[in-house]
Amino acid sequence: MNKRQALIAAALVTVCAAGAASAADAPKGDKEKCYGIAKAGQNDCAAANGAHSCAGQSKEDNGAAEWKFVAKGTCEKAGGKTTPPAK
Repeated sequence: MNKRQALIAAALVTVCAAGAASAADAPKGDKEKCYGIAKAGQNDCAAANGAHSCAGQSKEDNGAAEWKFVAKGTCEKAGGKTTPPAK
């Protein structure tokens, strides 16, 4: 890995970590985590099972450990669950 690639990788890790922290804390009150409805690459933060630690890294549609923020009360209507899967 050359210096340029190392700098890019470090920048991406920093952005991802900052995004994960702010995404996990941002929506409150009128939003809730909904597991099992995120399309591949469209999850809002880290997987519940630890498979990855950033938004947008899901590899499959509707993965049980992947989640998105949705309006409160709409998760189960969309086919999701408000609790993470058992480990």
